[in-house]
Amino acid sequence: MQIPTWTKPALYGAAAGAVVLAIVGFSSYGGWVTGSTAQTMADKAGNDAGRQIVSALCVKKFAAAPGANMQLTKLKEAKSWDRDNFIEDGGWSTIDGVEDGIKGVAEACAELLADMDELPATVMAPAAPEAPAISG
Repeated sequence: MQIPTWTKPALYGAAAGAVVLAIVGFSSYGGWVTGSTAQTMADKAGNDAGRQIVSALCVKKFAAAPGANMQLTKLKEAKSWDRDNFIEDGGWSTIDGVEDGIKGVAEACAELLADMDELPATVMAPAAPEAPAISG
C-alpha cells in the first residue's frame, strides 16, 4: 500500500495545530481549566458565598445585642488586625450547629461593621398568629 506524500506534512501540521490549540485554550486567553481547577474554583466560590451570608448574619446579631452602639465604638477603636478577635470574643460570628465556624467570617463581619456610620435597625419578627379554634 502506498501512502501519499502529502500525508506526512498534514499529520505534522495537525499535531502542531493541536499543541497550539491546547496552549491557547489552557492559557488565560482560552479560559479552559482542568476538572480539579474547576472543583477548586467551585469550592472557593461556595466558601466565599457562605462567608458573605454568615457575615451579614453576624452584623444583624451584633446590631441586636445589648449595648451594640457602645460595642461598635469599641470595635472601631480596636486595631484593625485585632477586630476579628473582638467579634469572635463577643460570639457574634458563631452560628448554632456549626462547630468549627466558617473561616474568615469574623474578619469580614468586623470590616462590614467598621465601615458603618451607624448600626442597621433591628427588625423583630412578628409574633405568630394564634391558630383558630376548630369546632367539631
